[in-house]
Amino acid sequence: MKIGFIGLGNVGGKLAKSLLRNKFNLTVIDLDDNLVKDFVSKGSMTSKSPKELAENVDLIITCLPSTKICSEVMEKKDGVIEGLSKNKIWLEMSTTDNQEVKRIGELVKLKGAVPLDGPVSGGCHRAITGNISIFVGGERKSFEKILPVLTAMGRKVLHTGELGSASILKVITNYLASTHLAALGEAWAVAKKSNLDMNKTFKGIKISSGNSFVHETESQVILNGSYNINFTMDLVEKDMTLFNDLSKKLKIPLEISPLILDIFKDAHKKYGSRSWSSKVVKRLEDNCKINFREKGYPDELVDKEKEEKGYEI
Repeated sequence: MKIGFIGLGNVGGKLAKSLLRNKFNLTVIDLDDNLVKDFVSKGSMTSKSPKELAENVDLIITCLPSTKICSEVMEKKDGVIEGLSKNKIWLEMSTTDNQEVKRIGELVKLKGAVPLDGPVSGGCHRAITGNISIFVGGERKSFEKILPVLTAMGRKVLHTGELGSASILKVITNYLASTHLAALGEAWAVAKKSNLDMNKTFKGIKISSGNSFVHETESQVILNGSYNINFTMDLVEKDMTLFNDLSKKLKIPLEISPLILDIFKDAHKKYGSRSWSSKVVKRLEDNCKINFREKGYPDELVDKEKEEKGYEI
């Protein structure tokens, strides 16, 4: 199977490298010529346009920063849709709006191709090793057809149902992760002001009912002071907004989520759109004139588990 990958950014680049590492026939496109040159030097091919890429591959993967950018790449002159034909598959791996995935999906179907949405979850450090999780929505037959590709990029793969369902599940999980992170900032502030040993506090939370994936990962770079979770403030705000907008459409009177979004918007304003999302806890550090530093924690997360062939769960 020939694969085309559009978007070699923070997440997309890592997923594409897993495909290259696993010897797939890969063609890549990105606005950053240096990223493309790096892939080409390692055995990938490239194309002049999304249209040309789509014409020459069987599976087109997009992994882009926003819904707007993805729509432009798909629909513009020389875009992906112009290059689609019968039986080709488009896999949208960005975190995006489920209604927009369905809208573009209808345009893909008109070309005789098949649309799938396949966002990832589990931390950028696991995307590097191919151990991240992948949610996939859309036609079951096409999901099965590309399963070998999915299991090269991720360890646990879940078929979530119809097109768009994976995107909904993704924004739900990102909402929960963001809530856990904001709550951790308050927990660390109380621990610090109470003169608790920060290392013992980390261990205590980890073995308690208050534990979470976010604590086990992001608390480490918070205690280090790098805050480097490889995920930026503007992306959290985008994902939280998607969750809140979806809830409004469903007429669900949310209470927690709007507050969490406001907290991240404030952190965005204070520290910048490209600051690491874990830096949201620094609001309380600055306000209370404290810091959460502790020796022995990494400045960046590394997946220490060996790469394993993925599987459907």
